[in-house]
Formats: sequence, C-alpha cells, structure tokens
Amino acid sequence: MTSAQDLSALLHRVARKDRAAFAEVYQATSAKLYGIALRILKRRDIADEVLQEVYVKIWERAADFSPDRASPISWMATIARNRALDEVRRKRPVAIEDHPEVQNFASDDETALAAIMRSEDGRRLADCLTRLEPDRRQMVVLAYCEGLSRDELAAKYGQPVNTIKTWLRRSLASLKGCLGS
Repeated sequence: MTSAQDLSALLHRVARKDRAAFAEVYQATSAKLYGIALRILKRRDIADEVLQEVYVKIWERAADFSPDRASPISWMATIARNRALDEVRRKRPVAIEDHPEVQNFASDDETALAAIMRSEDGRRLADCLTRLEPDRRQMVVLAYCEGLSRDELAAKYGQPVNTIKTWLRRSLASLKGCLGS
C-alpha cells in the first residue's frame, strides 16, 4: 500500500513528466479511481474510457497538486468523480432495462467498490461512515458513490440546496477527521 506521502512524492515526479512515477501512481490508485467511475457510470466500458481520461488529466495537471489543500488520493478521486459526472451529464448511458436479453447473464466478478471496501482504507472508511448520522451517511454515499447532484439530494431530502451543501461539507469534514486519527 502506498502512503499519502509516497503518492505526493510520486505526483511531484509526475509533474516533471517522470513516466516511471506515473506508472507507480497508476498501479497504486487505479482500482480506487476505477471504482469511483464505475459506481457513478454503472457501465464498465464507459468507466474504462473515463479512467483513461482521468489519468491523462493527472499526467497533465500533476503540477497543480498541492498536499496542503488535499491528500493525493482525494485530489485524484475528485478528478475521477468530476469526469464521471461530466460523462453522465453529457450523455445518458443505456440502461440495462433497455436490453432485457442481457439481464440473464450473471457475473462472478467482484465489484470495484467491494474490492476497495476489503482494503484497509475501505474498512477504515466504512467504520468512519458508521459514525455519521444515518441520513448524512446515506447522503454522502448517494453523492459520492451514486453521483447524485446537490439539486437531486435537495429534492430527495426536501431541503434547500445550501443546506445539503452544508451537510455534505460537515459530513466530509467529520470523515476526514476520523480517517486522519
């Protein structure tokens, strides 16, 4: 497992166009970033394409990374999440319900999210999530795993968008504090 300090150092090298460092960043983070994209997009083919674009952005924008503003994985996860959400907004993926003939195929593949949650980081995150109030926990999962917008959350919870924004910010701060301890 690569530490945040190691990832920061690798990203600094990537900013200088170090291909070996980039390969190490990819190896250490691709499962997590793919899990984010797949969870939002729900289609492996589109998630594969988005993941490629995410790493192109990481390569191009590595110099923009600042460990004072965010952890390396948070910075990269934000890029992945935003790119996946852009894809959702750009074109609506075809739903499996539109093709009933493929619904009978079962997959034994473990989901990317399940693989992440089995990792030490995933277990720590799951533990920290249980410390949030149930509605806040669900809201965080809906926003950051399912890709719901603040507007969609506001409609779902019957609250103003600014309230949702505040709840998410406080929940994420709580998670950050929990994960940092």
